[in-house]
Amino acid sequence: MFRFMFLAGILLLTTLAALPASAADTVNVHIGFLQWKPDTGPVLSNVLPEPEDAGLRGAELAISDNSTTGKFMGHQYKLTARVADSEQAAISDFEKLQQQGIELFVVNVPASTLVTMMSKARPDTLVFNAGASDDALRTRECHTNLLHTIPSYAMLTDALSQWLQLRRWNKVFLITGPTPADVAWANAFRRSAKRFGVKIVKDKPWTFDADLRRTAAKELPLFTQGKDYDAVVVADVRGDFGEYVPFNTWLPRPVVGTQGMSPVAWHRVVESWGAAQLQSRFHDLAGRDMNSADYAAWAAVRSVGTAVTHLGQADASSIRQLIFSDRFQLAAFKGRKLNYRQWNGQLRQPIPLVHPRALVATAPFEGFIHSRTEMDTLGFDEPESMCRING
Repeated sequence: MFRFMFLAGILLLTTLAALPASAADTVNVHIGFLQWKPDTGPVLSNVLPEPEDAGLRGAELAISDNSTTGKFMGHQYKLTARVADSEQAAISDFEKLQQQGIELFVVNVPASTLVTMMSKARPDTLVFNAGASDDALRTRECHTNLLHTIPSYAMLTDALSQWLQLRRWNKVFLITGPTPADVAWANAFRRSAKRFGVKIVKDKPWTFDADLRRTAAKELPLFTQGKDYDAVVVADVRGDFGEYVPFNTWLPRPVVGTQGMSPVAWHRVVESWGAAQLQSRFHDLAGRDMNSADYAAWAAVRSVGTAVTHLGQADASSIRQLIFSDRFQLAAFKGRKLNYRQWNGQLRQPIPLVHPRALVATAPFEGFIHSRTEMDTLGFDEPESMCRING
């Protein structure tokens, strides 16, 4: 036992000696976490609601992970979290935390709120978007100091379309819900379908406002009537009707999209590459399963921790510079080291395709090639985006 402790001590001293001189000094890393989700009203199904602390718990776990490494290097991490009850309160919290000297933020707010926040960001404030998947944030409404750890809608629908093409399920029936998020998801899928050769043979908006719990078996077969299609694609982000589409279609066909088999940033069924250990630690912390919002917040805080470990300092401008360099790699339980796109700040990452009880596959898939990296077959590539935030 003594010999083991002696060797462990020698190893620790050797590691610390190999670090930059600045790593021996105390480094205080203060991260602000902001969350606001607007009330979307009652849903028309028994869909399980998203946990109110989704995102926050992921950030808390990452702070713990950062601190585990940081304590050997004199790095101390602190998370100041604000969960606002209105958009104005969220923006006010952002301004107040900046006034307190915080330069690093992880935010889980709608895209429009995020755009307003960035208009009030100071020159050295670095913000990680862990909640808004809107494609416009990656193609038009870009900001030099805004990074994205949540996948865009285009990344999700590209992953799905690659899988449909791989399976040769090339003819699909698309159903789009009425909310702005549904429309954004469906628009992303239309682009992806064209990109990967998937034909939308029927494209119908969901116009019913009835509770399907008693009428699904009657309404949905009539709604999905069609000559032929290989799969039904559902765009119902909050779950008004999509949960009732499987097994109620006119033709016996699989359901994919926001329900059925879905492309996600994270899900409890992801267990490979050490993910089971992450899942277990998260469950111990939060008493529930980790979801996409939690993972995006975790990845954002861990990106900061990875950069600080590398640099031995915590100023936002240095962290940003490292993140956009070839030296940055984020270990993120997805089977490969992750990095950020130079042109729009999007975290490159594999996309799991899951159903509620199992992982089906992980995109990108072999055969979809790219001149730079196959990861850039998911989402808007550099020529497709007007963003040039690091060039």
